[in-house]
Amino acid sequence: MNKDLTVGDPAKVLWKFCLPLFGSIIFQQLYNIADSFVAGKFIGENALAAVGNSYEITLIFIAFAFGCNIGCSVIVSQLFGAKKLGEMKTAVYTTFIASAVLCALLMLAGTLGCNGMLRLINTPENVFADSKLYLDIYIMGLPFVFFYNVATGIFSALGDSKTPFIFLAASSTSNIFMDILFVTAFKMGVAGVAIPTVLSRVVAAAVILALLCGKRHEIHLQRGMSWRPDWGMVRNIMSVGVPNGVENSLFQLGKIVMLSLISTCGTASIAANAIGNNVAQYQILGGMSVGIAMVTVVSQCVGAGDYEKVRAYTRKLVKLSYLFILLMVGLTLALLPLILHLYNVSPEADSYAIRCILLHGFSACVFWPLAFTLPNTLRAAGDAKFTMIVSVTVMWIVRIGCGYLLGGYFGWGVFGVWTAMILDWCFRIPAFLLRYRGHKWEH
Repeated sequence: MNKDLTVGDPAKVLWKFCLPLFGSIIFQQLYNIADSFVAGKFIGENALAAVGNSYEITLIFIAFAFGCNIGCSVIVSQLFGAKKLGEMKTAVYTTFIASAVLCALLMLAGTLGCNGMLRLINTPENVFADSKLYLDIYIMGLPFVFFYNVATGIFSALGDSKTPFIFLAASSTSNIFMDILFVTAFKMGVAGVAIPTVLSRVVAAAVILALLCGKRHEIHLQRGMSWRPDWGMVRNIMSVGVPNGVENSLFQLGKIVMLSLISTCGTASIAANAIGNNVAQYQILGGMSVGIAMVTVVSQCVGAGDYEKVRAYTRKLVKLSYLFILLMVGLTLALLPLILHLYNVSPEADSYAIRCILLHGFSACVFWPLAFTLPNTLRAAGDAKFTMIVSVTVMWIVRIGCGYLLGGYFGWGVFGVWTAMILDWCFRIPAFLLRYRGHKWEH
């Protein structure tokens, strides 16, 4: 079942690999919006604000897990491209060990820092208790988030994006039904949307790990394997995974700092930001799927030492990212009146959300692929430290600085924060383009 994605007709290979990833991210976003949607629809605006606040914090943990997943995918894909089967097995085992340790540390940090993080974002007192309850329950499910991400990263690195898609679709759909059941039938409030999320994550992780223990793929978990870490492999994986994890986590932390500014604008602004974030994620999910595909495809080319093919695939994938984003932005804007009706929030929150969603949609069609898809080529080549430095620097200087200037000083509120986000994208692009056009990242 292992597939070299750099062999065959490039267009057919990319479409066949990217479409399941596209579907996977759609269902991943269903996880993300189901809780806030059910909370807003069946409990009320305060519950929506509580879940929205907590969700921004959970993204720190998810982002770090995804960064570690990227580290695993890059190393396994490079070894696959270089046809080094023995080292691939070592990388897989080592990744699970490292993930278990990192997850334990994150759970401890999350448990001890829960109150502090909610205070950091100026969570209103009327939603504080519900926000903390949601966050406490979510942290209990972190191990399953970690192991699921690692397992799907391995499947993708081996050229199989279809299997994770099928089981993610099933688990995210069950999450929606359980959310509605726990809230409407069992009257569990915010806990009724948090518990199903954890339960469905448990099922998804168990199934994907069970599949990875089978012999369908040449690389699989098996009895009698050595769980002693190969420290050289740990360094290789962490050299890519940790910078990506840190970059993603600090990116989300920056969003939380901005959320603290939004929280001072009132519940309507918090609710509008939560709705805007959910819709915005759908606008760029096509680009996100292409970005994941780029990590695998380019890493295989890097492992084979074929940098001419690296650049050829990069051009094709960036163009594909633009196409997907255009389609999804058009779809979300066409469905926007229905989406806002389903959330059932105040007219003030509706007005704020519309402005933010329109700004994000039109800007994504112009800037997003160059700011976020292109640098995945650098990450796939192991140049993760450079992308981390650029992303973190621009994030904290441009997004945070302009966010407080536009949103606070000039009084633009939540729209000012979203404008600062677009400026962040614009400042990333020149740095990544200059790096890509050179050759230093190839070494």
